[in-house]
Amino acid sequence: MTLCQILGDPSRAAGLDGEQWSAILTVARAEQVIGTLAQRLAGLPVPARVAAVLDDARASAEQGRRAALWEAEMVRRALAPLGVPVVLLKGTAYVAAGLAAGQGRSIGDCDILVPCEHLPAVEAALLAAGWEWVKPDPYDDAYYRRWMHELPPLIHRERDRMIDVHHTILPPTARPTPDAAALIADAVPLGGGLSVLSPADMIVHAAAHLFADGDLAGGLRNLWDIHCLIGEFETGGLDARAAHHQLGAAVARAVRLAHALYGSEGPAGLTAIDRLYLRRLLARDGWGRETRKATRFGFYVRSHALRMPPAMLARHLWIKWRRRGAPASG
Repeated sequence: MTLCQILGDPSRAAGLDGEQWSAILTVARAEQVIGTLAQRLAGLPVPARVAAVLDDARASAEQGRRAALWEAEMVRRALAPLGVPVVLLKGTAYVAAGLAAGQGRSIGDCDILVPCEHLPAVEAALLAAGWEWVKPDPYDDAYYRRWMHELPPLIHRERDRMIDVHHTILPPTARPTPDAAALIADAVPLGGGLSVLSPADMIVHAAAHLFADGDLAGGLRNLWDIHCLIGEFETGGLDARAAHHQLGAAVARAVRLAHALYGSEGPAGLTAIDRLYLRRLLARDGWGRETRKATRFGFYVRSHALRMPPAMLARHLWIKWRRRGAPASG
């Protein structure tokens, strides 16, 4: 909780002792927000050893920012001849648009959103430009193509960078059905053929990714994204937009938890279910180790249950379990 308090109000870092700093830095690294923490504390007095760690984190985050922007440019060049809309998502979108959420952010894959009808052309163009499949297994390939909201992940054979090509923001089997066409139609152009989601849709997508399609791994980072987006944009139409995408409950929970953890603008007070989410979000000890195993497992099961009906889930897990235990051939 101290980490979240300092992210929300860096002045609260004053007077911390060595043991407290060790815990904060360890948890920040485990939650992939150490670059964000370093940016928030830039220019403030901290112990010399802490300053060295934060300087390294700032340098690493800057390197990650440049790499993410270059990868987005490579994607733009590969897909430009197609003339199809290409919307950047998540961390790459934040840094490309120069948003506060991108400052110091850890960025992994390059996530893009394209119209579903153009997926075959986009896939062919990326393969021709040097990307290749991460999951060549026939079952995994078929599973992604039939049941997921994205193509199987691709990785570039030379740059070793992954790309996730989305055609919507939640699996088709999920209960909410976001309006993918509206996400693309209302995206904000960056120039050169790339766009980012509209401000309200960015918040909706962040909330969907956190609460409607996952086990809350990386939750502190994703909630910080939402905190920054709320602070940077006018959110008067957020409720209506969330309702349009059938994600009103997820967005409302994200706003409440962002307020509780980071002091975001929004309603105070948490529901009983919110407190369970909070328990999962804060499930680490001072050494950065995972705690509350039962809670984590419960959210892991929940993440799968959200994506598919019970019978489909049981079949999927059974197949994965059998294949994991099968002896290697050859």
